[in-house]
Amino acid sequence: MQIQGIYAALSTTDMQAAEHFYSLLFDREPDDRPMQGLIQWRNVAGANIQIFENRNGAGAGRLTIVVPKMESARHALSEIGVSLSGEKQGDFGKIAQISDPDGNLITLAEPPGRS
Repeated sequence: MQIQGIYAALSTTDMQAAEHFYSLLFDREPDDRPMQGLIQWRNVAGANIQIFENRNGAGAGRLTIVVPKMESARHALSEIGVSLSGEKQGDFGKIAQISDPDGNLITLAEPPGRS
């Protein structure tokens, strides 16, 4: 099988609220609206993201965003009105979390420093 692309998908109950939230998060409007109830962003730091209108699946999704510095991400999120949870430190770096308007969990991960 030849693969041309891969999209991660999250579900929402409210396309307008989800579009607003993710447009702020990704700092740009969606790239495509391929059909009713679907918006998508291409090449967000190398990833493709789709948001589907799907009341049954909304709030159960997970997304991880790798950031170079958690404090910089925290500051950027506060500027758009989003509060990042307290950080947890582990063997492989730090994580902190936010939720989108439907409750889909977004984990921000800062890798450990490299020597």
